[in-house]
Amino acid sequence: MKNTIKFILFFAIIFAILLIAPNIVNAATPATDEESLLSAISSSDSVVLQNDITVTKPIVIQKEITIDGNGHNVVGSPDWTSTSGNQTMFTAQLSDGKLTLKNIKLKNGPKYGVQSYDGATVILDNVSVTGFNYGGVLVNGGKVEVINLHLGYNGTGANNGIEIDKGAYATNNPTLTMNGTLITDTNENVVRVAENGHLTEFTITNTSNTTNKIVVSGKTVALTDANNNVISESTIPESATVNADIKQAIVTAIAIEQTNKIAVDIGTKITSDMLKSHMNLDESIVIDGFYQDVQYTTEFNFNNPINADTTIYVKTSAKQVPPETDNVVEEKDETPKTGVQNYLGLSIFVIVFSAITMITLRRKEMKG
Repeated sequence: MKNTIKFILFFAIIFAILLIAPNIVNAATPATDEESLLSAISSSDSVVLQNDITVTKPIVIQKEITIDGNGHNVVGSPDWTSTSGNQTMFTAQLSDGKLTLKNIKLKNGPKYGVQSYDGATVILDNVSVTGFNYGGVLVNGGKVEVINLHLGYNGTGANNGIEIDKGAYATNNPTLTMNGTLITDTNENVVRVAENGHLTEFTITNTSNTTNKIVVSGKTVALTDANNNVISESTIPESATVNADIKQAIVTAIAIEQTNKIAVDIGTKITSDMLKSHMNLDESIVIDGFYQDVQYTTEFNFNNPINADTTIYVKTSAKQVPPETDNVVEEKDETPKTGVQNYLGLSIFVIVFSAITMITLRRKEMKG
């Protein structure tokens, strides 16, 4: 009996160890400063920040690793010490590099916040990037997947959110995948295709559950919101060819000083109601028609499908408000009548009536 109990206890212990072993193996290594962060990246495949960390040089990843910011910031120091060509805060490099950043805020640096270089993969899940001099995210011959990304202002002179590029020594073409939500503080150059002569081909994909889509329309790459409104556009260099799963046309509706751009599928027939739903005109404005030209001479034909980028001019006018009617209202004497006034009128009536009566009787007596 005792041997049976020991046997059961032994296997219970083994079973418990097997249950907790994965958690022990996969436990994230904590990091509290730059030194411990670099050490954790070197020794672990999962790192979690315990507080904000300031870094003084680029961090290069050449393995598969997840860095969980735990809501904290990684801030570039003003005393950035690296003199190498790569000045990006986080770089996943070559095909062995696969960096997942989540729940983290990257702030301030001399070049980019994060890049995927030459076959490496970067996954951005609840990541904020702001304050970098060259740009927020660099897809440099690697792969970047956006799950949840916030872009603040990055760049000097002009914003540069996500840059699609290929360095002189990169052998792979870049790929950008939208798989969630992208929020940006500015709509200028949110997704930009570089013109350096090395980028000859790149790929853009969108998953079925993404909120923002990146679509290709002619020689333009456009970022859209959940309602297919165009947030930002970038011109594709003549030297570059894009492989895209979504190729659309952009319909531009111009009304007064308002311009709305909507991405629609090639071959789609749009309606006036659809255009109106994307416009935010004042209630005092009436839409009089949709035209092909700015002079409003040729009406737009909604029966024709959209096969290329199209501009529609919306003719408007001010809503006619009926004039107000001048209703003359007789003024009432609102002065309250007192008891004295009422009795005075009655008294005068009695006096006059009595006087007339007396005069009448007197005349009859004289005649008699």
